[in-house]
Amino acid sequence: MCPAIVPQGEQRGYLVPIGGAEDKETKPTILKRFAEICGGKDARIVVIPTASRLDDTGKLYQTLFKRLGAGDVSYIPITSREDCDNPEFADLCAQATGIFITGGNQLRLTTILGGTAVAQAIRRGNAAGIHIAGTSAGASIMAEHMMAGGPGDSGAREGGASLAPGLGLTNAAIIDQHFSERNRIGRLLSAVAYNPFLFGIGVDEDTAAFIDPYNVIEVVGSGGVTVVDGAGLKYSSLSQARRGEALGLLGLKLDILHEGCHYDLSTREAFPPAQDGQGHCNISVGD
Repeated sequence: MCPAIVPQGEQRGYLVPIGGAEDKETKPTILKRFAEICGGKDARIVVIPTASRLDDTGKLYQTLFKRLGAGDVSYIPITSREDCDNPEFADLCAQATGIFITGGNQLRLTTILGGTAVAQAIRRGNAAGIHIAGTSAGASIMAEHMMAGGPGDSGAREGGASLAPGLGLTNAAIIDQHFSERNRIGRLLSAVAYNPFLFGIGVDEDTAAFIDPYNVIEVVGSGGVTVVDGAGLKYSSLSQARRGEALGLLGLKLDILHEGCHYDLSTREAFPPAQDGQGHCNISVGD
């Protein structure tokens, strides 16, 4: 499933996968930055807490974003597929300037949201300029090929990652979260081995990859973002490997980005933090 087509005269909104456990109190840099790009005091942010089974998750993020200066914040109590076809909920998403998808269980998200009016509103909205952020499970569901599971603390193995259909807001990458904290490099490598054209993006806790309309990532937060590029793969043992067998993967490229680093997904290039004092890197973007 490709991302929705950008309407003529519009520009795609940001995608902001967050690795989970983002700082909400001491230094809420990520959430504040998201509120700002959504319009600050003019923002209309809709929180979707569906992945969580906790009753207060939506209210928690509503309070947080209001405290961070967002003008209007609401949350949608979606707990079933019937809820997702409520035209009022779909309209709330369509009228938002930003949508925030909370953490929890990504399979709960896909089985409830997949193919519904709310999911379609999110896809069309992002293509028309609405910014979409998601933390933990809400980060993984952004991709066309969603990371659904797989062991941590293991190397790249046959069957080392399981994938499921996501929202398809990007078809360029597989996104994993809680990345360094749960030692998920092996399962991300396993996932990239399935289709080396795709990037593997692993996002640490309290860290976000702000992906702009030109497919350039800026890293924000206290951890790192790992980018695995399989385009140059010269050899893979995946097709011959037995179940659970360690994989040979030669020619992969791996970059580890910290705050202020950028990565251009179109040119497949990484850039260090800007040295111009402006907090932005000097990257030439396409038309």
